[in-house]
Amino acid sequence: MNRLLSASSLLALALVCQIGAANAQSAMQDIKAKAERIVSPLTGNKDDRLQEVAKFDHQVTGATVAEDGRIFVNFPRWSEDVPVSVAEVMKDGTIKAYPNEEWNSWRNLNMASVTPNDHFVTVQSVVADGRGSLWVVDPAAPNTEKTVKDGPKLVQIDLASNGVKRIYPIAADVAGPGSYLNDVRLSPDGKYAYMTDSGVPGGLVVADLASGKAWRVLSGDSSTEMEKDAVVVVDGKPLKRPDNRQPMFNADGIALSPDGKTLYWQALTGKTLYKIGTDVLQAAAGKPDAAVGKAEKVATTEPVDGLWMDKSGKLFLSSIADNAVKSLNADGTLKTELTDVRLRWPDTFAQGPDGALFVTASHIQDSPWFHPTGWTDKNFTLFKFTPESGTTGAGPSRP
Repeated sequence: MNRLLSASSLLALALVCQIGAANAQSAMQDIKAKAERIVSPLTGNKDDRLQEVAKFDHQVTGATVAEDGRIFVNFPRWSEDVPVSVAEVMKDGTIKAYPNEEWNSWRNLNMASVTPNDHFVTVQSVVADGRGSLWVVDPAAPNTEKTVKDGPKLVQIDLASNGVKRIYPIAADVAGPGSYLNDVRLSPDGKYAYMTDSGVPGGLVVADLASGKAWRVLSGDSSTEMEKDAVVVVDGKPLKRPDNRQPMFNADGIALSPDGKTLYWQALTGKTLYKIGTDVLQAAAGKPDAAVGKAEKVATTEPVDGLWMDKSGKLFLSSIADNAVKSLNADGTLKTELTDVRLRWPDTFAQGPDGALFVTASHIQDSPWFHPTGWTDKNFTLFKFTPESGTTGAGPSRP
């Protein structure tokens, strides 16, 4: 192992000598990181239960599995102008633009000629509802910067016809210039959609799927904002941009209890899991203060990205620091279900009809956001494994 590490350092030193003195320190760090990524599969921990489903050429965040086993993923328009935003993963591992090429035709280069209200701009999440629809969350904020006018939306696609069934525009007073709609859960009765907004300010967004009306809840609340003392750690060190800024993401991961009565969420740059009754969120339509003070602390956790609650009520969390999937024990502590060096930034969860848990590795810590010379690891992968059965410590749903 020491020989491998020494080899990676020598490789980094040799490469950095070729680029000159300008930005040498930053370049050295990036090249060393690339070398470490080459070595890590040989030296890091692997769990044989973690199976590779598909690999992608572009950064993947969201994934979902429909009731018939069809798999869908999305590629956000962050560090590159991706050629496909939403795709179906075919049985041979290739991808096909979904629902069609036209919906995926937006590019930063042609934004003046492509309408943002009926094309995917920056898709962050895809979720199959188990009732024949795929739901696509489009915050429409390239590189997580300012939202594109008329772009933020929730899109419902009919899986039988493979056609868009309805577009739910999220108005500017709900998804403002600093908004970044992140993930969504659908109520079991099909009447409401609940979304996190990890932008500025952080918050929750509720959509009435019959009327199409959407409203913000707990906007700028301490429960939906990042925690100043939370530190995102990767590879044993605090993660920082070249200008020393740490990741600052507000309400991100989201989960819904099986009965649809309780919503859970957490800020990515945070270490507190919260919950609230969905009846409170629904009653907040037109009453933005109705939910103030109603969020309840569930547990002290760690910076996590994805959340998932299975049909038994077991809550899963993606551990950024440990390249792991964890679950919440009844006493509020976290249990490591699986850890694997390949799970660099475990991002979004989904569950298949057979109970297998799917998770994406989005490699955010390896991106140009943190490495100005470019990606240090582009092994963008969708994995799956079969978790142990059990119940969660998230607590019972509200009566």
